[in-house]
Amino acid sequence: MARPTSNENYLVVIAVAPQKKSPLLLLTRRVGESGCHLLESRLSTLGDDVAINLLLVGSWDAVAKFETAVPRIEREEGIRLLLQRTAAKDTQNAMLPYVVEVVAADKPGILHQLAEFFIAHTISIESLSSSRYRAMQTGAEMFSAQITIGIPAKTHIASLRDDFLEFCDAQNLDAIMDPMKF
Repeated sequence: MARPTSNENYLVVIAVAPQKKSPLLLLTRRVGESGCHLLESRLSTLGDDVAINLLLVGSWDAVAKFETAVPRIEREEGIRLLLQRTAAKDTQNAMLPYVVEVVAADKPGILHQLAEFFIAHTISIESLSSSRYRAMQTGAEMFSAQITIGIPAKTHIASLRDDFLEFCDAQNLDAIMDPMKF
C-alpha cells in the first residue's frame, strides 16, 4: 500500500455519550478547529446514549492535532472516544448496490443468520440498521432490518435472490432484496 500524501490521512472516530450530553456539536467543532474535513458521519440514539461515527480526512498534522485533543475531550466532557487510523475505501466498481429489508417475529439470532448468509455468499454488508419493536395491532415482538449490501458484479442475481428467499422462508423471515435506487 502506498504511503498517503500529506492531505490524505484518515481517522475513524467513534463517540458514545449520554443523550443529554450529545457530542455532535462538540466533535464537529473540534474537527473544524483541527483543520480536518468530515467525510462521513452517522448518529444513532441507542438506549439513553448517543453513538456517533465520523470519518475524518486531513493532513498528518491536522489529524494528529485532533488525536492530541481526545484525552482532554474525554476528561472534560465525559465522552468516550475510540480512534482508529484508516485508509481511503477502495473503489468498488465491480459491486452492485442492493437494499435488503427484513421483518419477522423477533427471535434470538436473526441478525447473525442474515450476516452469515451474506458472508457465505461473499456479499459485503455496507450499512445495517436493525431494531426490535412491538407490533401495534397484536403486541407481538417484531424484528426489522434494513441492510445495504454490495453484490459482486459477476454474481447471477436471480440465483442469489432465489437462494436468499429460500433462506428467508426457512427462517420464517419476510424479506425483499432490490437494487438501490439513487
